[in-house]
Amino acid sequence: MSRTLELSPNAHINKSLLDKYMALPMPDGKIQATYIWIDGTGENVRCKDRTLDFIPQSPSDLPIWNYDGSSTYQAEGSNSDVYLHPVAIYRDPFRRGNNILVLCETYHYDGTPTESNKRKTCLEVCQQTADEKPWFGIEQEYTLLDVDGRPLGWPKNGFPGPQGPYYCGVGADKVYARDIVDAHYRACLYAGVKICGTNAEVMPAQWEYQVGPCEGIQIGDDLWMSRFLLHRVAEEFGIVATLDPKPMQGDWNGAGAHTNVSTQTMREPGGLAEIERAIAKLSKHHERHIRAYDPHGGKDNERRLTGKHETSSIHDFNAGVANRGCSIRIPRGVSDQGFGYFEDRRPSSNCDPYSVAEAILRTISLNE
Repeated sequence: MSRTLELSPNAHINKSLLDKYMALPMPDGKIQATYIWIDGTGENVRCKDRTLDFIPQSPSDLPIWNYDGSSTYQAEGSNSDVYLHPVAIYRDPFRRGNNILVLCETYHYDGTPTESNKRKTCLEVCQQTADEKPWFGIEQEYTLLDVDGRPLGWPKNGFPGPQGPYYCGVGADKVYARDIVDAHYRACLYAGVKICGTNAEVMPAQWEYQVGPCEGIQIGDDLWMSRFLLHRVAEEFGIVATLDPKPMQGDWNGAGAHTNVSTQTMREPGGLAEIERAIAKLSKHHERHIRAYDPHGGKDNERRLTGKHETSSIHDFNAGVANRGCSIRIPRGVSDQGFGYFEDRRPSSNCDPYSVAEAILRTISLNE
């Protein structure tokens, strides 16, 4: 264990002491609910707990709650209440039993959505395009850091060997903290998140997991819940999981959230023509999509989309078959079969999936 991890308060706690308390039986009819929401940064999650005396069957059964928005960059101290509207329920892998995790939308005191509530308009667009049955799959890349902000396992006064042996690597000299990856994978499956795989990424201490295929709004709900679970699992290990799209400057890969997209027409024989029509529409709105693909209107992606390290330039739109240096990639198998899906490689690792899905559907389905 590195020196900084030994100093991490969370890693230093004797975790086994908690077991005897978690083994205490819950009172009859009581469950614990963790309400989870996106804060004013548009990329971090917050949570708090409450006791319920019933087991909800749907989000509409749950009480609307509130919190101090002046402490989450979402309100002034003089009028600080922000309201939590439950929208999705997941099983709690930390407390287990009937306990739940509750994903929420955030609303101001006057009933208007907060600036970081991108779900409301995304849901409206998903409902308008529901007959096309849009599917999304997102490849979430992230980097594990020591508590001092250095990538986990990297030398303190230097750098690891160049990229090459780390992607999908095996061995203590190639991958770091697989424990967190496996714990997170199982927690997502238990919770009900539609996680479908994981792998070590190109930069050492960088990992990826995939969520999907999800139809419509579920891609945003499941991806945000998977991020909460990632941070929550890493917290127990005393390690930081960052979604920064370029955590290390220099000759190192950045982190993205490559988004795989299809409509029912694209998934049927002959669908390649529909994929090509969608790409032609996307080519006309490149700047609008770049603004929607990270929480800072494209500023984060400027550091990542350089035209190097398996990216296209942020200034250019291009598409190709099996080309990882393109904005839009058509997988080789899709090209050969003549139907399937396309991959938008532009979204950053810290993107809001609601904004990404909404932008794509507005362009390819609503022709805006």
